[in-house]
Amino acid sequence: MTTGAATVGYAPVNGIEMYYELHGNDERPPLVLLHGGALTIDLSFAAVLPSLSAHHRVIAVEFQGHGHTADTERELSLEIFSDDVVALLDHLNIERADFLGYSLGGLVALRTAVRHPERVDHLVLAATHYRHDGYHAEITAPEQTSTRLPTAADFTAMAAAYSRVAPDPTHFEATLTKLQPLAHGFPEWTEDELRSITAPTLLVIGDTDFVRVEHAARMHDLIPNAQLAILPGTTHMGVMRRADLLLPMIEAFLPTAS
Repeated sequence: MTTGAATVGYAPVNGIEMYYELHGNDERPPLVLLHGGALTIDLSFAAVLPSLSAHHRVIAVEFQGHGHTADTERELSLEIFSDDVVALLDHLNIERADFLGYSLGGLVALRTAVRHPERVDHLVLAATHYRHDGYHAEITAPEQTSTRLPTAADFTAMAAAYSRVAPDPTHFEATLTKLQPLAHGFPEWTEDELRSITAPTLLVIGDTDFVRVEHAARMHDLIPNAQLAILPGTTHMGVMRRADLLLPMIEAFLPTAS
């Protein structure tokens, strides 16, 4: 189905119907967009999607329990989400692609680069960590009053987006609860796993991100052929909104069709 400039559909992958959107020209290099936790394609990538789709064949997905993709009794894990994305690429007959993952999507993209290196050409990890201590301590503190956290307006936008498109609009709070272990309790990567990444990698965080600058610098040191960008005046929720800074870096990093 085509909606505006995008082709949208649902792919039968691993027991779910996974929502996806295709943007841009099929002849251009494929670029997979993986959104943040409790977000949608639009909430994560609206600021950059038009420009990215001008130079790439963009494949944007929504994970189980996010946006248009219904939740099920199936557990949530980075491994399952990664396998879903790979199965979607198989469904679309795409052998290899570049990946841009933001927050939760960055964790899934990182998992894919380690578990399925043959599917990943270039890797952009935005606001992504590889160990639990990669987050600032106040992010996981019980009082959670840090200015690094999403604002009330951010949570309102998340709930509104979910309500507009989710198969069950009443499931938002349950989804948030179900997602917590993915961000704070995932199996950590070893340093050897990061050293094993073969895809050229661009790491991007905000200077007031959840992710500590020192942690991002360690990732930069461990991943071969990695680059690191720190966006000034930018929170975790703001990283993908900084199109003015992001787009020139991403376009310089990713190959485009001649």
